[in-house]
Amino acid sequence: MLYNRYREPEAKAKLLSIDQNTLRVKFEGPFSTSCGIIDWIEDFKYVLEDLGIESELIDVIEPENEENALIGVFKIKKFKNM
Repeated sequence: MLYNRYREPEAKAKLLSIDQNTLRVKFEGPFSTSCGIIDWIEDFKYVLEDLGIESELIDVIEPENEENALIGVFKIKKFKNM
């Protein structure tokens, strides 16, 4: 995944699901403290933009019993012509 190429090992993304206009992505890692943890998730939006996908982060979920993991929920607004 393009995101992981530039951010691993500080943060690693894994696509969990795609449902109509929504992406769920799990982020794991020690999340370097030089950035806020939410910044690691918001960065995924820019990866999508590079792929021609306009999106919005609409929710961040903390999975129970999992340390150093968050799930970002992104709404797909539109696909841009490439």
